[in-house]
Amino acid sequence: MVIVVGGMIGLGKTSVSEIISEELNSQVFYESVDDNPILPLFYSSSDEEIKMNRYPFLLQLYFLNKRFESIKKAFVHKNNILDRSIYEDWYFCKKNMELGRISELEMSIYESLLNNMMEELRFFPKKSPDIFIYLKGSFDTVLKRITSRGREYELDKKLVSYYKHIWEGYDDWMYNVYDKSDVLTIDMDRMDVVNNETDRKELLKLVKDRLNVTSGSFI
Repeated sequence: MVIVVGGMIGLGKTSVSEIISEELNSQVFYESVDDNPILPLFYSSSDEEIKMNRYPFLLQLYFLNKRFESIKKAFVHKNNILDRSIYEDWYFCKKNMELGRISELEMSIYESLLNNMMEELRFFPKKSPDIFIYLKGSFDTVLKRITSRGREYELDKKLVSYYKHIWEGYDDWMYNVYDKSDVLTIDMDRMDVVNNETDRKELLKLVKDRLNVTSGSFI
Protein backbone atom coordinates (compact mmCIF):
# COMPACT_ATOMS: atom_id res chain seq x y z
CA MET A 1 0.00 0.00 0.00
CA VAL A 2 1.23 3.50 -0.86
CA ILE A 3 0.06 6.75 0.76
CA VAL A 4 0.81 10.22 -0.60
CA VAL A 5 0.77 13.15 1.83
CA GLY A 6 0.58 16.51 0.07
CA GLY A 7 -0.74 20.03 0.19
CA MET A 8 0.36 23.62 0.46
CA ILE A 9 3.85 24.60 1.61
CA GLY A 10 4.11 24.69 5.40
CA LEU A 11 0.99 22.75 6.38
CA GLY A 12 2.85 19.82 7.91
CA LYS A 13 3.38 17.10 5.29
CA THR A 14 6.47 15.71 6.97
CA SER A 15 4.92 15.69 10.45
CA VAL A 16 1.76 13.97 9.20
CA SER A 17 3.83 11.45 7.22
CA GLU A 18 5.88 10.58 10.31
CA ILE A 19 2.80 10.20 12.54
CA ILE A 20 1.15 7.85 10.05
CA SER A 21 4.40 5.98 9.44
CA GLU A 22 4.92 5.32 13.14
CA GLU A 23 1.35 4.10 13.60
CA LEU A 24 1.25 1.89 10.50
CA ASN A 25 4.85 0.66 10.62
CA SER A 26 5.71 2.02 7.19
CA GLN A 27 8.62 3.79 5.50
CA VAL A 28 8.55 7.48 4.56
CA PHE A 29 10.19 8.78 1.41
CA TYR A 30 10.89 12.40 2.32
CA GLU A 31 10.83 15.46 0.12
CA SER A 32 14.40 16.56 -0.62
CA VAL A 33 14.64 19.89 1.24
CA ASP A 34 17.62 20.13 3.60
CA ASP A 35 20.01 18.62 1.03
CA ASN A 36 18.53 20.55 -1.91
CA PRO A 37 21.17 22.91 -3.37
CA ILE A 38 18.69 24.89 -5.49
CA LEU A 39 15.86 25.55 -3.02
CA PRO A 40 17.60 28.34 -1.03
CA LEU A 41 18.59 30.03 -4.31
CA PHE A 42 15.01 29.74 -5.60
CA TYR A 43 13.64 31.53 -2.53
CA SER A 44 16.35 34.10 -1.87
CA SER A 45 17.40 35.30 -5.32
CA SER A 46 16.21 38.52 -6.92
CA ASP A 47 13.85 38.45 -9.90
CA GLU A 48 16.79 39.29 -12.16
CA GLU A 49 18.89 36.42 -10.77
CA ILE A 50 15.98 34.03 -11.13
CA LYS A 51 15.45 34.98 -14.78
CA MET A 52 19.17 34.76 -15.56
CA ASN A 53 19.86 31.46 -13.78
CA ARG A 54 16.48 29.75 -14.41
CA TYR A 55 16.26 28.55 -10.80
CA PRO A 56 12.53 27.66 -10.93
CA PHE A 57 13.04 25.34 -13.91
CA LEU A 58 16.16 23.80 -12.38
CA LEU A 59 14.31 23.29 -9.10
CA GLN A 60 11.42 21.52 -10.81
CA LEU A 61 13.82 19.23 -12.69
CA TYR A 62 15.63 18.50 -9.43
CA PHE A 63 12.39 17.61 -7.66
CA LEU A 64 11.14 15.58 -10.62
CA ASN A 65 14.26 13.44 -10.54
CA LYS A 66 14.08 12.93 -6.76
CA ARG A 67 10.34 12.17 -6.82
CA PHE A 68 10.79 9.59 -9.55
CA GLU A 69 13.51 7.89 -7.49
CA SER A 70 11.13 7.78 -4.52
CA ILE A 71 8.05 6.61 -6.39
CA LYS A 72 9.98 3.79 -8.05
CA LYS A 73 11.03 2.49 -4.64
CA ALA A 74 7.61 3.04 -3.08
CA PHE A 75 5.79 1.20 -5.84
CA VAL A 76 8.06 -1.85 -5.58
CA HIS A 77 8.28 -2.30 -1.80
CA LYS A 78 5.32 -2.70 0.53
CA ASN A 79 3.80 -0.07 2.81
CA ASN A 80 5.30 3.28 1.98
CA ILE A 81 4.45 6.95 2.43
CA LEU A 82 5.47 9.68 -0.01
CA ASP A 83 6.08 13.09 1.58
CA ARG A 84 4.69 15.01 -1.39
CA SER A 85 4.89 13.28 -4.75
CA ILE A 86 5.59 13.49 -8.44
CA TYR A 87 1.92 14.34 -9.08
CA GLU A 88 2.06 17.74 -7.38
CA ASP A 89 5.25 18.77 -9.13
CA TRP A 90 3.37 19.47 -12.36
CA TYR A 91 1.09 21.85 -10.45
CA PHE A 92 4.04 23.82 -9.03
CA CYS A 93 5.65 23.97 -12.44
CA LYS A 94 2.43 25.28 -14.01
CA LYS A 95 1.97 27.94 -11.34
CA ASN A 96 5.55 29.15 -11.85
CA MET A 97 4.89 29.33 -15.60
CA GLU A 98 1.84 31.51 -14.89
CA LEU A 99 4.14 33.88 -13.01
CA GLY A 100 6.62 33.99 -15.90
CA ARG A 101 9.29 32.25 -13.84
CA ILE A 102 9.21 29.21 -16.12
CA SER A 103 8.88 29.65 -19.88
CA GLU A 104 6.38 27.82 -22.10
CA LEU A 105 9.30 26.01 -23.74
CA GLU A 106 10.64 24.89 -20.35
CA MET A 107 7.14 23.74 -19.38
CA SER A 108 6.91 21.75 -22.59
CA ILE A 109 10.25 20.04 -21.89
CA TYR A 110 9.20 19.36 -18.30
CA GLU A 111 5.88 17.81 -19.34
CA SER A 112 7.57 15.62 -21.95
CA LEU A 113 10.01 14.29 -19.36
CA LEU A 114 7.25 13.79 -16.79
CA ASN A 115 5.09 11.87 -19.27
CA ASN A 116 8.01 9.60 -20.15
CA MET A 117 8.58 8.88 -16.47
CA MET A 118 4.92 8.15 -15.82
CA GLU A 119 4.89 5.72 -18.75
CA GLU A 120 7.56 3.69 -16.97
CA LEU A 121 5.26 3.12 -14.00
CA ARG A 122 3.11 0.75 -16.07
CA PHE A 123 5.86 -1.85 -15.59
CA PHE A 124 5.70 -1.62 -11.78
CA PRO A 125 3.65 -3.83 -9.43
CA LYS A 126 1.65 -0.73 -8.47
CA LYS A 127 0.58 1.96 -10.92
CA SER A 128 -0.66 4.65 -8.53
CA PRO A 129 -1.06 5.46 -4.80
CA ASP A 130 -3.87 3.96 -2.75
CA ILE A 131 -4.76 7.31 -1.24
CA PHE A 132 -3.75 10.96 -1.34
CA ILE A 133 -3.96 12.70 2.05
CA TYR A 134 -4.53 16.36 1.20
CA LEU A 135 -3.62 18.86 3.91
CA LYS A 136 -5.88 21.87 3.41
CA GLY A 137 -5.78 25.18 5.24
CA SER A 138 -6.50 28.90 5.00
CA PHE A 139 -3.81 31.22 3.73
CA ASP A 140 -3.40 32.66 7.23
CA THR A 141 -2.68 29.17 8.55
CA VAL A 142 -0.15 28.60 5.77
CA LEU A 143 1.75 31.77 6.63
CA LYS A 144 1.70 31.02 10.37
CA ARG A 145 3.05 27.51 9.80
CA ILE A 146 5.79 28.72 7.45
CA THR A 147 6.82 31.33 10.00
CA SER A 148 6.76 28.92 12.94
CA ARG A 149 9.05 26.37 11.31
CA GLY A 150 11.61 29.12 10.76
CA ARG A 151 13.46 28.23 7.57
CA GLU A 152 15.23 31.52 6.98
CA TYR A 153 15.07 31.45 3.19
CA GLU A 154 11.26 30.98 3.32
CA LEU A 155 10.59 34.04 5.48
CA ASP A 156 11.25 36.94 3.10
CA LYS A 157 8.11 39.09 2.89
CA LYS A 158 8.40 39.29 -0.88
CA LEU A 159 7.52 35.58 -0.99
CA VAL A 160 4.00 36.15 0.39
CA SER A 161 2.57 36.89 -3.06
CA TYR A 162 4.25 33.74 -4.42
CA TYR A 163 2.75 31.62 -1.64
CA LYS A 164 -0.67 33.19 -2.28
CA HIS A 165 -0.47 32.34 -5.97
CA ILE A 166 0.35 28.71 -5.22
CA TRP A 167 -2.33 28.46 -2.52
CA GLU A 168 -5.11 29.96 -4.66
CA GLY A 169 -5.14 27.14 -7.20
CA TYR A 170 -4.43 24.16 -4.97
CA ASP A 171 -8.03 23.07 -4.27
CA ASP A 172 -8.92 23.22 -7.95
CA TRP A 173 -5.93 21.05 -8.89
CA MET A 174 -6.60 18.62 -6.08
CA TYR A 175 -10.32 18.11 -6.69
CA ASN A 176 -10.60 18.68 -10.46
CA VAL A 177 -7.27 17.64 -11.99
CA TYR A 178 -5.69 14.96 -9.79
CA ASP A 179 -7.21 11.57 -10.64
CA LYS A 180 -4.70 8.92 -9.60
CA SER A 181 -6.32 7.86 -6.32
CA ASP A 182 -8.93 8.52 -3.68
CA VAL A 183 -8.40 11.79 -1.75
CA LEU A 184 -8.74 12.25 2.01
CA THR A 185 -8.84 15.94 3.01
CA ILE A 186 -7.47 16.93 6.43
CA ASP A 187 -8.49 20.36 7.75
CA MET A 188 -5.28 21.87 9.11
CA ASP A 189 -7.08 25.04 10.24
CA ARG A 190 -8.58 23.13 13.13
CA MET A 191 -6.07 20.32 13.66
CA ASP A 192 -2.64 20.52 15.30
CA VAL A 193 -1.42 16.96 14.97
CA VAL A 194 2.03 17.77 16.33
CA ASN A 195 1.03 19.36 19.64
CA ASN A 196 -2.46 18.01 20.25
CA GLU A 197 -2.86 14.33 21.08
CA THR A 198 -6.61 14.38 20.36
CA ASP A 199 -6.02 15.80 16.89
CA ARG A 200 -3.33 13.22 16.24
CA LYS A 201 -5.69 10.39 17.17
CA GLU A 202 -8.39 11.86 14.95
CA LEU A 203 -5.97 12.02 12.02
CA LEU A 204 -5.02 8.38 12.45
CA LYS A 205 -8.66 7.31 12.75
CA LEU A 206 -9.57 9.15 9.54
CA VAL A 207 -6.69 7.52 7.68
CA LYS A 208 -7.35 4.03 9.01
CA ASP A 209 -11.06 4.25 8.32
CA ARG A 210 -10.45 5.33 4.74
CA LEU A 211 -7.88 2.58 4.19
CA ASN A 212 -9.91 0.00 6.10
CA VAL A 213 -7.00 -0.63 8.43
CA THR A 214 -8.06 -2.09 11.76
CA SER A 215 -4.71 -2.96 13.33
CA GLY A 216 -1.46 -1.13 13.92
CA SER A 217 -0.07 -1.87 10.48
CA PHE A 218 -1.07 -1.99 6.84
CA ILE A 219 -3.27 -4.83 5.67
